Amino acid sequence: MSGRRPKIKDIAEKVGVSPATVSRALSGSGLVAEPTLSRIRETARAMNYRPNVSARNLRTQRSMSVLMVVRDIGNPFYLEVMKGVEEAASAAGYAVLMGNTQNDRRREMEYFDMLRDGHADGMILMTGKLPPKLEAEREALPLVVALETIEGYGLPHVQVDNFRAAREAVEHLIGLGHTRIAHLTGPLPEVMATLRRDGWRAAMEAANLPILPGYEQRGDYLLATGHELGAKLCDLPEPPTAIFCANDEMAFGVIHELRRRGLDVPGDVSVVGFDDIYLSKALFPPLTTVSQPRADIGRKAMSLLLDVMGEAELSPEPIVMPTTLKIRGTTGPVRMT
Repeated sequence: MSGRRPKIKDIAEKVGVSPATVSRALSGSGLVAEPTLSRIRETARAMNYRPNVSARNLRTQRSMSVLMVVRDIGNPFYLEVMKGVEEAASAAGYAVLMGNTQNDRRREMEYFDMLRDGHADGMILMTGKLPPKLEAEREALPLVVALETIEGYGLPHVQVDNFRAAREAVEHLIGLGHTRIAHLTGPLPEVMATLRRDGWRAAMEAANLPILPGYEQRGDYLLATGHELGAKLCDLPEPPTAIFCANDEMAFGVIHELRRRGLDVPGDVSVVGFDDIYLSKALFPPLTTVSQPRADIGRKAMSLLLDVMGEAELSPEPIVMPTTLKIRGTTGPVRMT
């Protein structure tokens, strides 16, 4: 096969199935069961198979592209998820477009219009919001929700156990002797932000620790917000000795503000983030944070979207991916005064 482009029949011979089975698997028809489906996709990827997109588009009336819609393209977390999405999409012959909403409802609606008008065949939604005017159409939309949660609509979800992961992070701080632990939330009342906030509260309650006034500061996952809310925490009559942030970007902002005030991290204040973006290791000292399997999440979300586009029968239960608390240099024992 050297020197020529691999074809569907080459993949079929390698896997030991018919060309029709390979075609159905790579088109996301939903008619090929596991483990054959995974074997075909892995073989296609290994053989660097690329479909004849122009011919397929004419035949199927598909765009052969999918949308990954995020709230802030400047957050490197999404780019790491996209690597996994692209890997799985490419193996199935799809291109990936990224939509950046910046929490703007008009822009959110524009991306959904692209989906409804056939400019994309499916969507991986990572904003945690479904435009109200589309709620009646939700079952007809080829849509998967990744990491964020949209309750009450029966949409397929790929997520992590935010409550458990947050509670574990705060229990780590409590184990280091901290009793004054504050939290910078995500954009409440969105479900993911609420679960991380509730995990913090549950850990504090289980340890019989009070949550002092001002210790719950409402954020939005942005770096600048970490600066702003970090300053508010420092100005409290009893400032915290530890801060759990709902994402890494806000944790970076908090640490910058603490250092601007001459405070040592973790000597004076310990800080924990959530996400484990690649910059977390580059920080000095490296950030203690909840690590999510970002590329795996992307691959799983795209695989699920292929099933949705193929109208496969799906379990109503969300797919829950594992997390790991990465204990690094921004957390340490409480300083005794």
